[in-house]
Amino acid sequence: MLGSFLTDAIVVVVVLGLMIFIHELGHFMAAKSFGVRVLVFSLGFGKTLLHIKRGDTDYRISALPFGGYVKMAGDDPTEVRQGDSAEFLSQPRWHRFVIVVMGPAMNVLLAVLLLAGLYKFHFQRPAYLEQPARVGDVDAGSPAAQAGIQVGDLIVRLGALPNPKWEDVEFRVFTTVNETIPVEIERDGQTLESSITPRAKGPNRIGFAGWYPYSPGIIETVEPGFPASKAGLKPGDEIVGIDGRKVSCALCVAYALQTGDGKPADLMILRAGKEFQVRVQPTYSEVMGEKRWRIGIAFPNGLVVRHLPWAQALAASLEDNVRNCRATFDVLGKILTRRLSARSLSGPIGIAQISGEAYRAGVPELVFIISSISLQLGIFNLLPIPVLDGGVILLLLVEGVIRRDLSAEVKERFVQVGVVFLLLLAVFVMYNDLVKTLKPY
Repeated sequence: MLGSFLTDAIVVVVVLGLMIFIHELGHFMAAKSFGVRVLVFSLGFGKTLLHIKRGDTDYRISALPFGGYVKMAGDDPTEVRQGDSAEFLSQPRWHRFVIVVMGPAMNVLLAVLLLAGLYKFHFQRPAYLEQPARVGDVDAGSPAAQAGIQVGDLIVRLGALPNPKWEDVEFRVFTTVNETIPVEIERDGQTLESSITPRAKGPNRIGFAGWYPYSPGIIETVEPGFPASKAGLKPGDEIVGIDGRKVSCALCVAYALQTGDGKPADLMILRAGKEFQVRVQPTYSEVMGEKRWRIGIAFPNGLVVRHLPWAQALAASLEDNVRNCRATFDVLGKILTRRLSARSLSGPIGIAQISGEAYRAGVPELVFIISSISLQLGIFNLLPIPVLDGGVILLLLVEGVIRRDLSAEVKERFVQVGVVFLLLLAVFVMYNDLVKTLKPY
């Protein structure tokens, strides 16, 4: 437990440090290109731990790693200005706009390049995400079961989206809670209409439907000496049912064995076109350093791994980042209108846990998470909140419309409101993370 905590802490400091460096580097390069004098380039806030001065700029590493800043000459409206053209506020508004927007732009660029690099050298994702949304299992009593969805049904329309893939279905369900979604399914050649109302579930209170993707439980390997081998199961056998319930989902079979807590399981097996039933008694044994209930079978990993040419990798990265950007604004809108729980937000603790899990899963997963967090950081900084880059951009737009600079007093009050808001937001997300960690359900 302590080791995982330390790993998470170290990983999140490195991850956030990289993204903050890239963000501030954007401000720094834009400022330098317009001849603005940069006084401080700091990673972190608070007490200075290390620093070195080169020219006009003091480069620092400060004690609090969750942030950073670039201090430019004349960027504080409350300070006395010398009228020097090297001061930030002496620059034309469009110069100031470029300097401010370059921080979030660098985060977005980092997200695109990281994902493109990942897709170029190791494009991996669950195969079911790219497949038509055929149902492989349905939880009893779930919203899907209440809607009359059955194993084998093909979802041909979800809301306004025709012929969705599982990736589309999962996103729509995750971001919808207690709202009815029209659904059309194809069953035995007939199209049936229904509707589903996802309910909140899990620590993040995201939408849950209770249906699972079709992924046939075809056995790839059988370990000698384990219950499956003793019961006569062979590679190529397909598990089509468990404990009298029809199922076409390999992960659901594995989950049922774990939640059965060692109870005998009745498996319906399909072999050479014929079905028969066997009873197996799971054994509690270790695999990959973790103890679990097992019967000694393995399914194919269900992953698609590709190496895309650079042009396709970049196109795929842009497409995914645009979709993730839209999803972020959709989620924010639903949180603000109270259609989605604010528990779906994550702060430093949540980011540390996600980053640590990705690190333990492997380099591709960590790169994917860094890309995602960088995009979220860029979007967050563009929100029109005082103190953030988006707040500065909002003031510049207002000044552009009225064709004059706002008074120092107005800007100071604007900044004060932003500081208070961000402090309250920081307290909320930290509390949110603790609640999800200590009381996950």
